[in-house]
Amino acid sequence: MNKKNNVFLQLKNSKNINMSEKVSIKWTEEMSFVADVNGHKITIDATENVGGKDRGPRPKPMMLLALGGCTGMDVVSILKKMRVELDSFDVDVEASVTDVHPKYYDHFTIVYTFKGKDLPMDKLEKAVNLSQERYCGVSEMLRKSSTLDHKIVVID
Repeated sequence: MNKKNNVFLQLKNSKNINMSEKVSIKWTEEMSFVADVNGHKITIDATENVGGKDRGPRPKPMMLLALGGCTGMDVVSILKKMRVELDSFDVDVEASVTDVHPKYYDHFTIVYTFKGKDLPMDKLEKAVNLSQERYCGVSEMLRKSSTLDHKIVVID
């Protein structure tokens, strides 16, 4: 059996692995790729100083997008069930990068900004905490190698 088959068998027999997600990435030219994510096309590229043409975002910041989107969707869903109505809601994610190669994110800060009249802080906190501690799979994965902090900002 070749090495490739061994890897497949190891993954197939591992517990808690659900092989239901797939992303296809096709090289187009220079440093540019087009990804197919759930039927949506996303172009990723590098900056010009490393051979790209800046046609799309870099791959690493897409992790910030995944984190913010995952927890944001959780929070909106939870608050809807709690019958909390928002005028607006923003999620900002910032990460610090290590100095040596391979450079990776070692600390994430998520800022949840809610806007609305008389928003119940206890429900906002509960929704954010449920997302961070129970529902957001992206947070869970990143927490295994990094530190995650969050802040809640409320604007009347």
